[in-house]
Amino acid sequence: MTDRVTIERVGSIAHVRLNRPDKHNGMDMPMLEAVVEAAESLADDRALRAVVLAGNGPSFCAGLDVKSVMSSKTNIARMAIEMRKPWANIFQRWGMAWRDLNVPVLAAIHGNCFGAGIQLALAADIRFARPDAKVSIMESKWGLVPDMSGALTLRELLPIDVAKELTMTGRVLSGEQAHGYGLVTHLADDPVAAATELAEEIITRSPDSVANTKRLFHDAWAIDARETLAAERKYQRELIGKANMRISAKRNAELGKDGAPKTAYKPRKVG
Repeated sequence: MTDRVTIERVGSIAHVRLNRPDKHNGMDMPMLEAVVEAAESLADDRALRAVVLAGNGPSFCAGLDVKSVMSSKTNIARMAIEMRKPWANIFQRWGMAWRDLNVPVLAAIHGNCFGAGIQLALAADIRFARPDAKVSIMESKWGLVPDMSGALTLRELLPIDVAKELTMTGRVLSGEQAHGYGLVTHLADDPVAAATELAEEIITRSPDSVANTKRLFHDAWAIDARETLAAERKYQRELIGKANMRISAKRNAELGKDGAPKTAYKPRKVG
C-alpha cells in the first residue's frame, strides 16, 4: 500500500483516511490502487467490526485528478482495458470493495466530495457530512458518466428523476442540500466523531447480525448488480477520449473564477 491511504485501528474500528491532502485527496492512479488494496486488506480481518472512512486535509475527496490520470498514455490505455472487462473493474472496485466488506462502513464527508469522492461515499453504508460540505456527481462536467459503482448505489437512495437531474447537471450541493435529497444520512459539525460514535453503538450488537443485515439489504434492494456495473462500463467506453469528452474537459478546466464557463459549449457531434 502507498502513502495515499492510512489505516489506524482503535479497538475493533478501523479509521481509514485518504491521504493526499495537498490535492484535496484527488484520485490519481496510486490512490485508486491504495483505496482498493486498503479495503481488500481489511476483508479477512476477523477482529474488525466497523470502518470509518474519511479524508485528511481540507476535503474528503475532490474526485478524479484529471490532469494526473488523463495526461498519461499508460493510464488512458489502462482505463480502456479496464472498461472492457466483463466484471467489476478496478475503478468500480473503488466503491464496491467497501460495499463488499462484511462490516458497516461509515463515511465522514467534509470539504469537497465530487465525482469519484461521492461514489466512494455512496458505497459506504451510512454517510455523515458537514452542513457546509460540497457534494456533486460531477462526471458530466468532464463529459463522462458515473462509472465507479455510482449507478448501482445511487438507485438505492434517489428516485430516478432526481438521480438523472443531479448527474446530468453536475450541480454542486451543500452538505445540507445533499442531506435533503437523501445522499447524506446525517449532518454533523464533526463527521468523524459522529461516525465513530455510531460505529461504537453498532459494535455492541452481534457481528453476525450486523454482517447479515448488510448482506440482506444489499440482496433485497439489488436488481442484478453485475448487469448494472456492466452498463457503467459500456456507456463510459463510448465517452472516454472522444471529441465531446475532450471539449467538456477543456471547458471545465477553463472555468472562470465564478465557476461560469468562459466559452459556450459547442459539441462536435451528438450521438
